[in-house]
Amino acid sequence: MAVRYADLVRNELDALPLDRAVLGAFAELARTTGPGPVAELGCGPGRVTAHLWDLGLDVFGVDLSPVMIGIARETHSALRFEVGSMGALELADGTLRGIVSWYSVIHALPRDIPSYFAEFRRVLAPGDHLLLGFFESEGGPVTPFDHKVRSAYRWPIDDLADLAVEAGFVEVGRMLRESRDGERFRRGHVLMTAGATC
Repeated sequence: MAVRYADLVRNELDALPLDRAVLGAFAELARTTGPGPVAELGCGPGRVTAHLWDLGLDVFGVDLSPVMIGIARETHSALRFEVGSMGALELADGTLRGIVSWYSVIHALPRDIPSYFAEFRRVLAPGDHLLLGFFESEGGPVTPFDHKVRSAYRWPIDDLADLAVEAGFVEVGRMLRESRDGERFRRGHVLMTAGATC
């Protein structure tokens, strides 16, 4: 399934100008906070990690699936990819200058999202940025659905943003994109900044 998924999404960003614009805005903001590593958490086959590298970021990818990481390393051999959990990162506090979670928290059980966001906040210093990409529930509640990789959830954009705020983030902006031909759901994107710790 990992190989089929990697083939399916390999060049998807080429046809998604709004998605590229959100990633570009994140990259620009991440560069302004100074040098340092950025992580794509739940990187899958690494195509977004590679895109962020092309945008000038010192980026690496983390994914729970060794098969996905193997594909990412083979496809993007110049970049760094690690097997790991985005809920328990082997990083010191404040290590990262940015995090992208591009359609990866959709696979987490809703009750686990606060702990993931707390971990994201832990490894970011105040002022550093988080970008979330997800399937939006179009005004409905959190809704499970069948996904090509594994079961997943669509989120109301307000609810997901509120959980990030509760974890210590401040919202910078958001973008909703309607589904295109061949897509089932509206896409949500939320850009956050890590707030000051208490």
